[in-house]
Amino acid sequence: MEKVRNFNNLDSKISTVVTIGTFDGVHLGHQKILERLVNTANETHLKSVVLTFFPHPRMVLQNDANIKLINTIEERSAILEQSGVDYLCVQKFTKEFSRLPAEDFVKKILLEQLQAKRVIIGYDHHFGRNRSANIDDLRKFGELYGFEVEEISAEDVDEVAVSSTKIRKALADGAIEKANTYLGYPFCLNGTVVKGKQIGQQLQYPTANLKIEEAYKLIPKHGVYVVKSEIENKTVFGMMNIGNNPTISDSTKQHIEIHFFDFKANLYDTALKIDMLHRLRDEKKFDSIEALKHQLQQDQADSLHFISKLNDK
Repeated sequence: MEKVRNFNNLDSKISTVVTIGTFDGVHLGHQKILERLVNTANETHLKSVVLTFFPHPRMVLQNDANIKLINTIEERSAILEQSGVDYLCVQKFTKEFSRLPAEDFVKKILLEQLQAKRVIIGYDHHFGRNRSANIDDLRKFGELYGFEVEEISAEDVDEVAVSSTKIRKALADGAIEKANTYLGYPFCLNGTVVKGKQIGQQLQYPTANLKIEEAYKLIPKHGVYVVKSEIENKTVFGMMNIGNNPTISDSTKQHIEIHFFDFKANLYDTALKIDMLHRLRDEKKFDSIEALKHQLQQDQADSLHFISKLNDK
């Protein structure tokens, strides 16, 4: 997959099949669209293009620093690459771009820059100034300018239409397994291991303290989770706490700490991808350090029980 930020770098001689969207989460509904995109490209000998936007339109139009996304742009790009598309075109989203009328978007972006011969789009897609145009308008433009439009219906899980909004809600509620079901893969956190206060070491549960650079990355509800990671070409399981360590400190600063099972190494400055698998419990303030240590022992036992069931599948 080639990642393109300057559309002038696209070969003007190629013709394309395009899909458009923010694709936050690249969930099962998005994957349905991407599968159809790649299959259509193969059948028609067109190049497959995903046109996405960064920053997320809500960040620009609502000017809200508290907006959180399922994926960073790097995570989104990595998942899209796995889908087998030829080009990922990242359009910088600005207020000026948001004011582009729908027909101008079609002419300037889809036709002049992407040379689209077919557009495959989700059932609920809107575009153009104030999101005023929908798929019916796109079909009219297709008839006018000579490209085909194909609509992809919603992807349902247990009769519920999958959406990025529902996944964000599940993560905010700590419902990690529901989120993973909708995503079709484990929700992950990517960050760098930094030096902490060595509290885990004192509790005989040394932890890797994860720092996430992107302020817009959604962090799930505080609590204890079963996780896994790939470290030194080995799959390593562990338990992770997201919270502010209320038993140890009165600070409100959020920490993300992982204790890995059967793994010891100096991980400082190491970039880690942490897959979140299962929620064990809420974060809790204990009456004593001993009570906390006892709970950590129980958390480890519960984690290992969950992992053993995974290995049995």
